[in-house]
Amino acid sequence: MTASFRPHRRRTGLAAAAATAVAFGLLPTVIAPPAGAAGAAEGFRVQLVTVDTPNRAAKALLSGLGLDMTEHAGHDYVEVVLHRAADAEALRAAGLTWNVRIPDLAERESEINTANRAYAASTQESPLPSGRDTYRDLADYNDDLGRLAAIRPDLVKKFALNHKSLEGKTVYGVEIGHNVRATEDGRPVFLMMGLHHAREWPSGEHAIEFAYDLVKNYGSDDRITNLLKKARVVVVPVVNVDGFEKSVNDGQLIDLRSVDDGGTASILATPGNAYKRKNCRIVDGQAPVAGECALVSSPGGFGAGVDPNRNYGGFWGGPGAAAEPVQATYRGAGPFSEPETQNIRELVSTRQVTALITNHTFSNLVLRPNGVAPDTIGPDGQPIGDPPDEAALKDLGDRMAAQNGYTSQHSWQLYDTTGSTEDWSYNATGGFGYTFEIGPDEFHPPFPKVIDEYLGVGEFAGKGNREAYLIALEHAVDARTHSVIAGKAPAGATLRLKKTFATPTWSGAIKDTLDTTMVVGAGGKYSWHVNPSTRPVVKAKQIKVISSEPLKRETFTGTTLPAMPTDKEFTVDRAADVFEVKLDWPTPDDLDLRVFRKNADGTLTEAGSSAGSVGVKERVFLENPEQGTYVLRVENWASVAPSWTMTAALFDATERTAGGLIENWTLSCEKNGRVLQQLPVVVDRNQQVKADLGLCAQKWTTG
Repeated sequence: MTASFRPHRRRTGLAAAAATAVAFGLLPTVIAPPAGAAGAAEGFRVQLVTVDTPNRAAKALLSGLGLDMTEHAGHDYVEVVLHRAADAEALRAAGLTWNVRIPDLAERESEINTANRAYAASTQESPLPSGRDTYRDLADYNDDLGRLAAIRPDLVKKFALNHKSLEGKTVYGVEIGHNVRATEDGRPVFLMMGLHHAREWPSGEHAIEFAYDLVKNYGSDDRITNLLKKARVVVVPVVNVDGFEKSVNDGQLIDLRSVDDGGTASILATPGNAYKRKNCRIVDGQAPVAGECALVSSPGGFGAGVDPNRNYGGFWGGPGAAAEPVQATYRGAGPFSEPETQNIRELVSTRQVTALITNHTFSNLVLRPNGVAPDTIGPDGQPIGDPPDEAALKDLGDRMAAQNGYTSQHSWQLYDTTGSTEDWSYNATGGFGYTFEIGPDEFHPPFPKVIDEYLGVGEFAGKGNREAYLIALEHAVDARTHSVIAGKAPAGATLRLKKTFATPTWSGAIKDTLDTTMVVGAGGKYSWHVNPSTRPVVKAKQIKVISSEPLKRETFTGTTLPAMPTDKEFTVDRAADVFEVKLDWPTPDDLDLRVFRKNADGTLTEAGSSAGSVGVKERVFLENPEQGTYVLRVENWASVAPSWTMTAALFDATERTAGGLIENWTLSCEKNGRVLQQLPVVVDRNQQVKADLGLCAQKWTTG
């Protein structure tokens, strides 16, 4: 490592601020009895719990409670932060069960801070590209972005995004590439982002470490050098600057120390805003007054603000995005209502971003579009279906996940989301987009874990997210994965690609414009790497249509007493595409449905279940069911003796193509802002077309 890349030492301002705050009574000092002693439960401890969600209905039920859901979820669970006793009561009232995984997040935060101090004290510089040995605060990020530009001004350009935060802060990024300060030259763009969600500190660390990695190794690593000659890389490590500042400042202040009586003294009684998720929008349409965001009464700040990753325009307002401001996934007053999403929208809309990664924590996942299941009926009345590029999206996701050991899957397999980054970016531009959920089990684990996730550990040593990011960058520059427009034009001419269209939300549409430029080089030839002219959201898609007549159907009726389940058997005796079981009853009571496959030894294996809220009728939907005997179980949770009707049926299904438009770019050739020629260009993925700009050349000398 050269002297230019030696790590700068950590700031000591947080420790000084903590001491000052205690001295002047700005933060409470509390004495808590030892764990397990009488009175230990005097106040509710903010905790991380694993909620059982055996099916999509249970996930939907949980989503509707307005609790602080994390991105750590599987097919039968979602982890949730409980900030107050009322949150636990909401789970209990909904009939959901859970296990406590971290019983006191303040105590855990203190343990992490202690571990981080010990690591930093014993480490001159870490193995990370920057040598960093502890988490950055907001000032550190801004300093590092400036430092990168100062180290290699020919390679790195620091810039401010268009919109300041609600609290008036400037959001910064860097652009990295060979001869980066030259005019736009038609290279594709790879975008890397972090910290949409305030508490997800490793997401920003990985984004900026990738920037350091590229800058450090340019000129000495052939792979990176060649990539930066072919692409421009844009890194915005902190999208949500207001929220992150509150989270990291409060989180690093937590310092529980043993005292003589065996209790614990704390300079912060709760995690404060350490686990804040959203931005600082307190009241829709209004900027917060000074200090309002940090002092808002919502526990942990989780109920205050707009979730930036539900505020993007694509499918805004649909499943998985809350309508109420107090809920953790509040989508905002309207699509792109927040400066955070306006910044990223304008960044993507003015560059040909052929691939992007938005980093989050936690779950060890590589997520790809779409955010809702393909059988979900969309705003056009048709099933959403899979993305038209599903095979290629999956292939790249799988290749990246092979480097870090993460699971590659659809976003909706975590839980339904709409208004997320890729919901908009992929469907509006065609550039591939992914969410990385970094780490297995915590929002901001001990810092050495951040290092392990970036560089890889164990069987993934030397790979990790670093290698996954490089594979994504290789995808971004590969002309086979996007489109190319080439030809001849006057040297110095500005070429402009523009397209204005309606982006569908869940209840309407918004106007979107993509407007990008490049400047023709001295040779008069150009090759412009761009996204396809037809957006994925309007391309033809394959949807599965179930036949109206079943292959086989049986109807069962009965009455189920409380705590006395009723079982019925149904035999799948032929090949079928779909096995559907529907449970109905005439009262607004609560029944649940479980479907088991009977094994040869008589044991049962659960194949599906449905456990909606009171009044919601149950349905289990199994694709390509194995032949054999199934047990259909009715369970009674909220009625003295309800009667019910259950229907089991097998269906064939056919795939059909829905929709299918062809769109064009409008290509302009300009001189000093004057359009000399304009023509439509239709270009598909993995296609190169030539654009005839002869008229522009003819007018150039007189234009």
